[in-house]
Parts: sequence; structure tokens; C-alpha cells
Amino acid sequence: MERLKEILGSRKFQTRLLSGIIMVALAVLLISRGGILLFATMILISMCGLFELYRVVKIESEPLGIIGYLGGLIYYGLMWNNEGRYSMPVMIGVVMALLAVFVFTYPRYRTEQVSVSLFGIFYVVVMFSYIYRVRVMPDGFWLVWLVVISSWGCDTCAYVVGMLFGKRHFAPILSPKKTVAGAIGGAIGAGLLGVIYASFFGAQMEEIANPQIACFFACAAAGAISQIGDLAASAIKRDHDVKDYGNLIPGHGGILDRFDSMLFTAPAIYFVLFLDKLF
Repeated sequence: MERLKEILGSRKFQTRLLSGIIMVALAVLLISRGGILLFATMILISMCGLFELYRVVKIESEPLGIIGYLGGLIYYGLMWNNEGRYSMPVMIGVVMALLAVFVFTYPRYRTEQVSVSLFGIFYVVVMFSYIYRVRVMPDGFWLVWLVVISSWGCDTCAYVVGMLFGKRHFAPILSPKKTVAGAIGGAIGAGLLGVIYASFFGAQMEEIANPQIACFFACAAAGAISQIGDLAASAIKRDHDVKDYGNLIPGHGGILDRFDSMLFTAPAIYFVLFLDKLF
């Protein structure tokens, strides 16, 4: 009890709690409104996340980084205008530009820095953009919340199940506290939360044949893959001896520290729901 009081009374916990409350309030506002407001926010968050990733390999203000930012902005511009067919030519152009900089400035940059510049566009920009893609789907106002439910719900369920039943660790070097039982419990728990959500709002999902089944599989799949997203972000930090990606969000770190799992849940939710509509 004394330990609990100490934690609750600590400045770090209070800062983290306050930041979390503000983020939840902003998320509800932005996701509910959708449209240009959400789209512009996605761009801002993506660029901040890209900056954090590039800073890890020290290209945040280098030509390689600038090309990456421009590639990300062009991607969003094409998405806004429904010109997805031009995405691949743009990416090829980005690769050519990066390699041109690599060649004409050799040996200023390492191969890893060139690779991360391109990788960042897909990892941060493209994957994060799927929050907006889910929001603009038919019934997107109701379906987009599955991204949040699967991400945060999986974290909570994995923690509880892991504490109660966890014995075998599945990534002891990256995260000594993550267990196989916790991972399974997190995925199943996220799926069950999806069922509960569909039980209340499934009637609003007119394009989904069986909302409860669809939401279960979408959230369970997203919850399972979100844990890979969490570990992937940790692996990059550990590989470069970095504690946090940034300090933009008090008590939480940077954009990639807070949204690492959501980078994976958003595309997972989108594709599972897309397949559900096909069948």
C-alpha cells in the first residue's frame, strides 16, 4: 500500500497521467471530427515521428532526411487526392534521389543511413496514415476506434495476464517482462474488447455483415501484431543505445515511444476489415 501511494504521489506518474488524459481528449476530438483536421494532424505526427527516427541515425537535418520528409509529404498529398497509383513511381524517385546523394557525397553517409531514410517513410508515414484510411472507410466513424481499442486494450490485457500467469519470456533481451501468456492474453483480450464494443455499436456498422465476429478478429489480429510493433521500436532504440525517441510528450517520451504499437494496429485493422467486406 505504501509503495502504491508512493507511485501515485510521484511527479513522474502525475505528469504521465495528465499527459495521457490530454492525449485521450485530443484523440476523441480529432478522430470524431475526421476530415482535414485529422488528416493535417496525421501529417504533423508523422513528420515528428520521422524526425525522431532520423535523429537516431543522425540524418534528421541532412539531405537524406530532407528527402525522406519530402517523400512523406508527397505520399500524403497523393493520398488526399486519391492518386495512389502514383505512390510507387514517387518511391522509386525517392530511392534514386537517396542513392544520388549517397554517391555524390561518398563517403559522408553510411549505407544504414540511406536505408533508414527510405524505411522511415514506410514505417512511420505510410503505416501511421492507416488511421486516417480506416476513418474514411464506410462506417469509419465507428471502425476507427478499433485501432485504439486493440492497441491500448492489448497492452492492458497482456500486462494483467502476464502478471497472473506469465512464466516463459518470449523476448527476454528486448523486454524481460513480456511473457508468452501475456502475449496470448493481450491478443485474446483485445479481441474480446472488440466484441464488447461491437455489442454496443455494431448496429451502426451497416457495411459489416457480422460486427461482433469482424471486430473480434480485427482486434485480436491487431493486438497480436501490435506487440511486434512495440518490440520493433525497442529493438531500434536498443540497437542505437537510445532510451527514448524524444520528450515531446511529457512522461511518455516521443511520438514513436507512445504510438509504436499503433503503427502496426492501424494497418492490421484496415486489412482485416477490408477482407471482411470482400467476403
